[in-house]
Amino acid sequence: MDGTRATTGPNNTEEFKVQMAKHNNHAPLRPPSEQSKDRAAKRLSADSNGLSEGGAGARTPVEVTALEEAFRRFAIHGDTRATGKDMHGKNWSKLCKDCNVIDGKNITLTDVDIVFSKVKKKSSRTITFNEFKEALTELSRKRFKDKTSEEAAEEVFKLIEGKSPIIAGVTRAVASPTVSRLTDTTKFTGSHKERFDETGRGKGKAGRVDVLDTSGYVSGYKHAGSYEKKVGPRGKPE
Repeated sequence: MDGTRATTGPNNTEEFKVQMAKHNNHAPLRPPSEQSKDRAAKRLSADSNGLSEGGAGARTPVEVTALEEAFRRFAIHGDTRATGKDMHGKNWSKLCKDCNVIDGKNITLTDVDIVFSKVKKKSSRTITFNEFKEALTELSRKRFKDKTSEEAAEEVFKLIEGKSPIIAGVTRAVASPTVSRLTDTTKFTGSHKERFDETGRGKGKAGRVDVLDTSGYVSGYKHAGSYEKKVGPRGKPE
């Protein structure tokens, strides 16, 4: 018995040293429960980044269709808190308008609103991607009446694939008769008229400060300087 204990003790010590040497430069071993939590967290992170875990630890990108990408772009438009996984009614209407799903003849804004209320859940104010495709399929039957259900759905999908929200430009000022009259320099009178030249360009300081006129002509005289041209320059007084 003493020989057995003497033989076993050193072997266990040596195995312990080998295990410690293997993990000397690595993080300490963690319980299996914590390791499973880490794997679940990695899967959630991969899903949010459009990635999935493949065999042997490989990570492969999740295939996102052009239709789904367009759905995400419109879903987050104008909403900083949106995740892109669902879409509210305002952006749904904008998508149908920007992508020409609404043609004003077969499909109107009213039809779009009705279909949205039809496919969404009663307690929800948004639609998911699957409900989005269901709504488009519903509209496609009215948009392309001369095609089969499958062909009509494909045509509507093509209208949306790869599209992004149209951002309106800067609002243009509307010309108003009142504003035009107030900004037309040819209609100015009095001291305001003197601040602009014939082309409507401001004179700057000359139009704001009274400059002493020593020419000898009456202010506003049209033929100022004509006398000097006739008789020539005057001699200097002695």
